Amino acid sequence: MNLQDYGWNNNWQKQFEAYKHLNTNEHLTVGRVLLEHKHSYRVMTEFGEWLATPSGHFQYNAQVRRDYPAIGDWVVLEQMPGEEKGMIHTILPRTSLFSRKVAGSSVEEQIIAVNINYIFLVMSLNKDFNLRRLERYLIAAYDSGANPIIVLTKKDLCEDPSEYVDQVETIAFGVPIYTVSSFTGEGIDLLQQLLSDGHTGALLGSSGVGKSSLTNALCKENVMSVQTIRTDDDKGRHTTTHRELFQLPNGGLLIDTPGMREFQLWNNSGSLDSSFNDIETLAQHCRFRDCEHKKEPGCAVLTALAEGTLEQERYNSYFKLKRELAFIERKTNTQAQLAERNRWKKASNQIKKKTRR
Repeated sequence: MNLQDYGWNNNWQKQFEAYKHLNTNEHLTVGRVLLEHKHSYRVMTEFGEWLATPSGHFQYNAQVRRDYPAIGDWVVLEQMPGEEKGMIHTILPRTSLFSRKVAGSSVEEQIIAVNINYIFLVMSLNKDFNLRRLERYLIAAYDSGANPIIVLTKKDLCEDPSEYVDQVETIAFGVPIYTVSSFTGEGIDLLQQLLSDGHTGALLGSSGVGKSSLTNALCKENVMSVQTIRTDDDKGRHTTTHRELFQLPNGGLLIDTPGMREFQLWNNSGSLDSSFNDIETLAQHCRFRDCEHKKEPGCAVLTALAEGTLEQERYNSYFKLKRELAFIERKTNTQAQLAERNRWKKASNQIKKKTRR
C-alpha cells in the first residue's frame, strides 16, 4: 500500500524519523486513521488496513479527548504478532484540528477531523440556509488551521443562487464560495481540483444539506446512502452516522461527518475577531479603547447599527457567541487545572510505588 495515496509526504516522514530516533522499538510503522469507534480505530498502513488500539502507556498519559487519535491522524504503531492488528504508541504532530463542544449540557470537546487542508462548510440553497449557523462554522474553521471553503448545495433546485451568495459574502469576508449540484454535477469539478495530490477535505453541515450526495459525487461512486429531506420544512434526516475518510479518484481524500442538529463552539475565542472582522474594524473607531459597544458615547459600532450599515441580527449574534465562548473558556480553564492535578497525582503515586520496592 502506497501511503502517499493517503497524504503521506516528506514532512510526515521527518516527524516519523524524529520519533524513531528517540525510540528503541525497531518494529514501528505508521498509518492514517480512517475510521474511529470509541477507542478502537481502522488504520491504513503500508501493509494494509489494521484494527488498532492505543497502548496501555499511551492511555495512561492521555488526559483529555484531543490526546487520543481522531479521523485523519497519522499514528505510530506496531503490528501484533500474527494478526492484522496494531498497537498505537503515539500521534504525529497535527497540522490542523477542527472540533466543537459535544451536544447537550456537558462541557467536553468533540474532535471532528484533523490534518485537513480544507474544511467545507456546507449549506443548501433552500429553507435550511442559515447565516447565524454559518457564523459559528466560520469561527471554528478559522481556529482549526484548515482553509475554510463555503459550499452551497442543491443549485439545481434554486432559481436564484446569487441571492444566497450575496448574503454569505456579508459575513464570510474573503472566503471562497462555491455553488454546486450533486444531481447535475455542476461545480463538482472545481471542488475536485482542490482535493488532489494527497490534499484532505472534511465536510461539515447540518442534516439534509446534501453532504452524502456531495461525497458520492466527489468519489464518483455511491459510497454513502442518501435520504430525502422533509418537504414541509426542508429539514434533513441523519444519513451519515459516523466519520470516515474516503479516497478520491483524483488523488485527494475526503472526510464525511454526521449531520449536526446544533453546533456549539469549543474554546475558539481567538477566532471570533476573524469571523466578525466588520465589527472589529468598526470598534477601532470607537471613542474609548475599552468600549463594550452597549451604550457608550462615541461608539462606532452603535452608530453603524443606528444607520443600518450593521444588521441587528449580526450584532446580536456577535455578543451571543462572545458570551458562549467566555463561558467555555472559564470551564476549560477549570478542567485544565483539574487534569494537571490528576497528572501530578499519578506521577506521585508512581514514585511512591517505586520507593516501596
